[in-house]
Amino acid sequence: MTYVSRRNFLRALGAGAAGAALAGCTVAGRSATAGTTANRPPNVVLIFTDDQGYEDVGCFGSPLIRTPNLDRMATEGIRFTDFYVAASVCSPSRAALMTGCYPQRINMNVFPRVVNGQVREGMVVQFPNTPSGLHSNEVTIAEILKGRGYATACVGKWHLGHLPQFLPMRQGFDSYFGIPYSNDMRIRKNGQSGPPLMRGEEVIEHPANQATLTRRYTEEACRFIQTNKGRPFFLYLPHTMPHLPLAASETFRGKSKRGFYGDVIEEIDWSVGQVLAALKTCGVDEQTLVIYTSDNGPWIRFGDRGGSAKPLRDGKGTIYEGGMREPCIMRWPGTIPAGAVCRQVAGTIDLMPTLARLAGGQAPADRVIDGRDIWPLMAAKPGATSPHPAYYYYPKSQTEPMAIRCGPWKFHKAGRRHRTWQEKGKWIHRLVDCPNELYNLADDVSESTDLADKHPDLVKRFARMIDEFHADLKAHSRPRGPMGNLASSPASG
Repeated sequence: MTYVSRRNFLRALGAGAAGAALAGCTVAGRSATAGTTANRPPNVVLIFTDDQGYEDVGCFGSPLIRTPNLDRMATEGIRFTDFYVAASVCSPSRAALMTGCYPQRINMNVFPRVVNGQVREGMVVQFPNTPSGLHSNEVTIAEILKGRGYATACVGKWHLGHLPQFLPMRQGFDSYFGIPYSNDMRIRKNGQSGPPLMRGEEVIEHPANQATLTRRYTEEACRFIQTNKGRPFFLYLPHTMPHLPLAASETFRGKSKRGFYGDVIEEIDWSVGQVLAALKTCGVDEQTLVIYTSDNGPWIRFGDRGGSAKPLRDGKGTIYEGGMREPCIMRWPGTIPAGAVCRQVAGTIDLMPTLARLAGGQAPADRVIDGRDIWPLMAAKPGATSPHPAYYYYPKSQTEPMAIRCGPWKFHKAGRRHRTWQEKGKWIHRLVDCPNELYNLADDVSESTDLADKHPDLVKRFARMIDEFHADLKAHSRPRGPMGNLASSPASG
């Protein structure tokens, strides 16, 4: 598929940016914003945690972790029970969120690394020795909203490329404060080892003091809200936690009944409360859509140090529900109905096209975008259904989909895929040969009763759908960013 450069798309989008703040956007029979600023598009705060389990929020069933602010968000907004990411590991999942595409479509699912001067392929996420990242021709949520006159900020973990050409301020963000990759990734500098903390494209602390990150991210986020309260803004807040190694401030250490992991989640919940309070103090609460979800399921093989996906099966790194289905809460007072619950299939790939429309813009029309506008679901419109006839699950490190959800049915295609299980008291996470599996998620959300033998017609149909979808994706795929020089990384030693 031929597509224009990102620059040309943004130039066309920007033609209406001058009037964006006055253009307005009508949703659900009224302005997209509430109160006295009916002609202003909504602010957006997108909070994205790292490796949080489906159960690890009070309103999603956690018996021990206290999340009063998230629970209040759900009471005042909508809770999505069937909300999916497009990958069960960090970098591909974040690429899908930013672009509205399955990561395989934009070749952000497997990454190169440089070892002893040689380039090797096959990493499932980006590391400090990864010389590539998100292609400059891809259009991100931030670029679309910036083109509509929004102030944009990324505060937290990026993980879509740490060379200068791939950093957030090259991808539509006006400012950046955070770490460029996961907090367990080490690079030595001045005798210190650990992830760097960056402001803009400069390292300001190396290694980052991880115990203070959630607090400092929160302070930065609240400052951004205060500074930009007079104009539409997009705040992307991808927390470093609860990815291992866990870290929390002294205020929260030792306070949760769920141990250190619970401490970390309860501090994130505090952060949510601070952000909500800042919106209210600044007078923009009813003009702001707040979205909370996670990048993939929990690292259950680390026991109490990881989260819980119950009642879902398995966790991070797998295509069972525990690896791909995430807690999701959305709140927009006066516009999203309070106390609503959506049980339709939706996902992070849908946020880009949805937010584009709410801002009075649109997703790029010159390329395939896998996401769909889910505003009818967010607004809890009567009779609203999922815009996805089928949703596809791509395993980590593999280029072909190995599962599909179609209505209540979830089919796993026979082949090699990752599974996590306990054996003699030890957790095992391994790529193994698996048969066809078929589950009815409406009756069996834990994927425990295989019905493949009872429904050979469905097995055949879903296997064909997987093959046809992947063939189309390959025919309309796009490259990841070209490899650069690792020595140019701000975090290089």
